[in-house]
Amino acid sequence: MAIVNVELGEGVTIFQPDLVNLYGCRIGAGTRIGPFVEIQKGSVIGSRCKISSHSFICEGVTIEDEVMIAHGVMFTNGIYPRATTEAGVLQTEDDWELVRTLVRRRASIGSNATIVCGITIGEGALVGAGAVVTRDVPDHTIVVGVPARVIGDAREKERGGGDVRPHTIHAPRVAGRHA
Repeated sequence: MAIVNVELGEGVTIFQPDLVNLYGCRIGAGTRIGPFVEIQKGSVIGSRCKISSHSFICEGVTIEDEVMIAHGVMFTNGIYPRATTEAGVLQTEDDWELVRTLVRRRASIGSNATIVCGITIGEGALVGAGAVVTRDVPDHTIVVGVPARVIGDAREKERGGGDVRPHTIHAPRVAGRHA
């Protein structure tokens, strides 16, 4: 693994530098990066973020300040990926279109979520574990599922609102027990 040509802000913590792959990216002050993380060239990570282990942040992703990326989160950056050109030659950067993604301030993305390129995850939004996000997520919205769908407002949860896990919102009660 390697850390090559990376602009690190003051106080960045990389817990196991030998177990990350960071190159050509910018990481803001106070951000923490776990092991087995890859952050590719041209990516921008804001200040005071947490990037948990086994996450992949590809070229074209911008993550603003105070964002939580949980374990195993994957971003994409191409709509029609192919290994080769029509002629059967391995593709280069000139053979595909980079599609950018933006994660706004204070958003949180749960473990094993997949973020399809070309979208914006809004300020303070919450993406549930395992979700596949295929379209924009409005500010302060909670999304879960495959494909991700809206189930609530993060501000209500933060104010002590009810449990917003999908099984407690959508699952019917069956003969005195929870389904």
